[in-house]
Amino acid sequence: MSVNSLVQELIDAGVHFGHRASRWNPKMRPYIYGRKNQIHIIDIRETVRGLLRAKKFISEVASEGSLILFVGTKRQASAAVAREAERCNMPYVSERWLGGALTNFSTIRSRMSRLEELEEIRGGDKIAQYSKKAQSSLNREYRKIYRNLNGIRSMNRKPGCMIIVDPKKEKNAILEARALGITTIALIDTNCDPDMVDLPIPGNDDGIRAVEVIMSHMADAVIAGAKNVVAKNEGKDSGKRDSGKKPAAAAPTPAPAETPAAAAAEPKTEATS
Repeated sequence: MSVNSLVQELIDAGVHFGHRASRWNPKMRPYIYGRKNQIHIIDIRETVRGLLRAKKFISEVASEGSLILFVGTKRQASAAVAREAERCNMPYVSERWLGGALTNFSTIRSRMSRLEELEEIRGGDKIAQYSKKAQSSLNREYRKIYRNLNGIRSMNRKPGCMIIVDPKKEKNAILEARALGITTIALIDTNCDPDMVDLPIPGNDDGIRAVEVIMSHMADAVIAGAKNVVAKNEGKDSGKRDSGKKPAAAAPTPAPAETPAAAAAEPKTEATS
């Protein structure tokens, strides 16, 4: 996609609209183009610059086989975050960030074991052994755990980086990522602090369409990086197969043909009578 078409896509999605001027964070001054009707207008050039930088970094992380965690729990972002994360087969948190989801991951894994246990009970005949009141309690517990943990049930190790919508709302996720040294990429509006994240993408984090466009580009970068992992693995496998083959035996070198000059130089022997 060319830069001009990318700019037009971002403008059509309303990525350049910020918050009211009275709610702005002064640290966002370098990313603001101007003001219209008391609404800050974000410099679309800074958005494109941050987006391209983030996509390049995400592709590198994905090409190394690392996990990338999508986080966006606000109402405008939850559906887009879940959809795009599932499209690129990456973990996500779209409902509620549980405290210690990264720093106390062992406890979170135990709750995932409980989720699998509840799924086994509900999916078989064991549920009939419980009373109606117990069944209602189990179903309620299952819905709660499923809503909060289903997106990260495939996360079996620390993610290589995190993609966040609105770091002001996801402050706890940012703090845990910084404590573990995880790189953070965030869509930040004019009321956010850009110093909280490593790779900021200035843009509208309250518009549904704006969030969908940014998350779509993030997922595309993950898929592009994952393709490089597949290509590397295929190259290694073909190299192993080639190294396992026995070298072909060298063909015998044919005897040199007799040249006419050499034949003429040899003395002819006359037949004896």
